[in-house]
Amino acid sequence: MHHDLERILIDRDEIALRVHELGEQIAADLLGELDREGSAPDASGRIVLVPIMVGSVIFLADLMRQLPMKLSLGLVAVTSYPGQSTTSKGAQLRSELPTDLSGKHVLIIDDILDSGRTLAMIRSLILEQNPASCRICVLLDKQTERAEEVPVDYAGFTIPDAFVVGYGLDYDGHYRNLPDIGVLRVEGA
Repeated sequence: MHHDLERILIDRDEIALRVHELGEQIAADLLGELDREGSAPDASGRIVLVPIMVGSVIFLADLMRQLPMKLSLGLVAVTSYPGQSTTSKGAQLRSELPTDLSGKHVLIIDDILDSGRTLAMIRSLILEQNPASCRICVLLDKQTERAEEVPVDYAGFTIPDAFVVGYGLDYDGHYRNLPDIGVLRVEGA
């Protein structure tokens, strides 16, 4: 698989360190909110992670282990890069969004902010439920022209406008299992 990469953009050690840092920052913010509400230390049912599947699965697993509080998951599946596409075709829900988010602290988790369409759609649907707070965490913030601007509260890395794979990100369903993030070699380039 590595021969399909132009280069490694972010190695596994950098990723692990940054995910740990993000976890500390998110935990401090969420625990601070709960404390102001008088909900701490029992956050039972108050924090809901909403990962956008499938790309965020590895990031989600590593990040949630850094959050030392009670939380639940509300998985949502979205597709925007069907098949062998390296450009977004628009976000489409592939599963139901959790419907019990009123009054909860919601953290949307995604692998990459690219066009902004997916995160804008999910954020809008969640805000309709009147959560206590709604934050967005992305592993990668791609520096590209956005179709929709989305406020991101936590970003792991800022990357150039390149098609990347690994650590959950795929091309045509492959490369998710690479432990590093690499730039996919484009044929004919």
